[in-house]
Amino acid sequence: MNFIASNTRYIRERKGYTQEYLAEELKWSRSMVMSFESGRTEPSIEKLVELSNYIKIPIDTLIKVDLRKTKDVSFIEIANNRVLFPIMVDDNNEDTIEVVPIKATAGYLSGYDDPEYIEQLDRIKLPFLPTGKHRTFPIKGDSMLPVKDGSYIVGRFVEDINDVKSGKTYILLTNDEGIVYKRIIIDKDDDEHFILQSDNTIYPPYQVHKKDILELWEYTCCINTQEYDETELKLSSIAQMFQSLGVQLESLDKMVKNT
Repeated sequence: MNFIASNTRYIRERKGYTQEYLAEELKWSRSMVMSFESGRTEPSIEKLVELSNYIKIPIDTLIKVDLRKTKDVSFIEIANNRVLFPIMVDDNNEDTIEVVPIKATAGYLSGYDDPEYIEQLDRIKLPFLPTGKHRTFPIKGDSMLPVKDGSYIVGRFVEDINDVKSGKTYILLTNDEGIVYKRIIIDKDDDEHFILQSDNTIYPPYQVHKKDILELWEYTCCINTQEYDETELKLSSIAQMFQSLGVQLESLDKMVKNT
């Protein structure tokens, strides 16, 4: 099933256009608009391209997605194109936070831009979060200690990759690795890659090409599913102390070399 007919009419009505006005804007005939909206005929590829360029929504979205179930904030601007970004709202039309469970992480890579996939995820509300679209992701392994295996990171969606801050932690979605939680380091001499660093130093840092990143979510808060014991907290404090000391020693070394 495709949604070309209903989407054409929905878009026109949302913009407050008459059939005559839309036809004039696209240099179509009014009968052509009527035919497309009624479903009697389907637009050619050329006409779909014209409509897509005019409203700045990709052709596959026009065909596959029922836009009547979306709202304006469901779209983000990417390279001057409005791309569908599935979000869920409650009965009061307020954003809710989708929770990606561990069992669904493998499917998230293929379903992250599918409204039907996102709709079946469990949802929560956290009223203390800052503005922005948030989603919750499970953490596997010990690469980001003291964040424990099985914890959940709540992240705020990053629309512009240029807004990434060096030294901050992010959830990243890539084709090669799926979902990862890492600290991003920006190399000022390399505009094409990020360095992904684990807080657990037994894991070496590595590069990821910016073009391979499908989604970025900036850390907002962590939901731990296990209690920390006293030993872990002490070890975490010691690790942070040595990390801070390493930064200070590195700065001192630079100062000595420059004198």
